[in-house]
Amino acid sequence: MRSPLPRDRFMTTETARPGAMSGAAYRIQHPTLPVLLSDMRIPATDPGPGDRAPLIDLPTTTGERLNTEDLARDGRPLFLVFGSLTCPITEGAADGIKDLHRRYGDRVRFVLVNVREAHPGASVPQPQTIEEKTAHAKALERHPGFEFDVAVDDIDGTLHRSFGPRPSSAYLIAPSGTILFRAQWSNVTPALEEAVAAVAYVRPPPRSDVRRTLRSVVQMAGHGPVSFDTAGKGALRDTWKAAPPMAAMIQTSRLFSFLPRDRRGVPAVATMLALGLLAVAVVAVLV
Repeated sequence: MRSPLPRDRFMTTETARPGAMSGAAYRIQHPTLPVLLSDMRIPATDPGPGDRAPLIDLPTTTGERLNTEDLARDGRPLFLVFGSLTCPITEGAADGIKDLHRRYGDRVRFVLVNVREAHPGASVPQPQTIEEKTAHAKALERHPGFEFDVAVDDIDGTLHRSFGPRPSSAYLIAPSGTILFRAQWSNVTPALEEAVAAVAYVRPPPRSDVRRTLRSVVQMAGHGPVSFDTAGKGALRDTWKAAPPMAAMIQTSRLFSFLPRDRRGVPAVATMLALGLLAVAVVAVLV
């Protein structure tokens, strides 16, 4: 039997985020505006660069167990990313993460943790059992073709909540358990590449904390239709109810299917602004 690590080496999930939401509240059936706004901020209580990472002890899609002790013994820095099958950020980040794994996977350990569904729908509802969540994790693994460990958080999102329940954030963690880098959004590919390349060659990341919320949200617009089509009936409707501008941006991005998905958000926003100004001008003339 392996001896456990000293308890002060890593934060425990119970103490990582005082006052964090309960498990029942975490399992959202329909995203709301407060939930979406919460996704866009990082409270001071969330662990960040320089803090010890919460303990990890999760099953993977292959039935193995992934835990802090094994990750520390591996000796490589850990690239930990959170995501779900119905998350446009995860969808948009997938190709960049796969490329980083191909280039640096021998020097950096990659793990994706499947979390709550960001935009559940009729085809991919919010899991209510660990079996359902594992099935979603396997579908997430197959969909973009991840070739590294995909782990399954428990049904109440204990690990996810201990880091802060943003839909798809990313962290680089030293073998000692110290967080070296945090990205609020996993689709900030250039910043992730800088950080991963640095730690791969035993250098500190040039930036330890990257947010870029507006850019990430606009960039994910072209990937939204894929995620909502995967989620099924109700996912887009719920977004219209909770955040009409976001839903409109995602729907407008469909007009630019001739562009790469990462580049559809800016023309979608420009089109929405132009239509808004035109509407204001028409109303002004009529009045």
